[in-house]
Amino acid sequence: MRLRPFRAADLDTLYQIDQVCFPPGVSYSREELEDFIRDQDSVTWVAESGADLVGFLVANQETPHAAHIITIDVMEAWRRQGVGRALMDAAEAWAGVQDLPLVYLETAVDNTVAQRFYESRGYERYQRVENYYHSGAAAWVMVKRLKRESAPAARGRASS
Repeated sequence: MRLRPFRAADLDTLYQIDQVCFPPGVSYSREELEDFIRDQDSVTWVAESGADLVGFLVANQETPHAAHIITIDVMEAWRRQGVGRALMDAAEAWAGVQDLPLVYLETAVDNTVAQRFYESRGYERYQRVENYYHSGAAAWVMVKRLKRESAPAARGRASS
């Protein structure tokens, strides 16, 4: 499995993956997914194994201080094999390079498997949002503060 940037030819397959990974009312329409991916402030990583696409993640810079994980989708056969971890690592590293101290995402309140995964990565439940999904289901907004690299200590004495 390797990660690579999104290519236009991936769109139909990513849409199909999203439809399989999430129920109606939670999954995105093709148009919504395309709009998220093509947004100038977004970045999309695709996980592939050989010629097969096995997952993807779309993130964007929502504010000058926060990255938003719009969606992370991993085919069921590839879950618990490091695909989600690799995708989240890529997104968090990107956020760090963009100097964004905060990463957040939404997950359905009944998706306890996803919540445990995010919590294991340092995300915390921040706010419950009722009627978040088209289906009417509620979501948790989960937040992670990224550690900032501190500047190396100056050596020697400062001149006056």
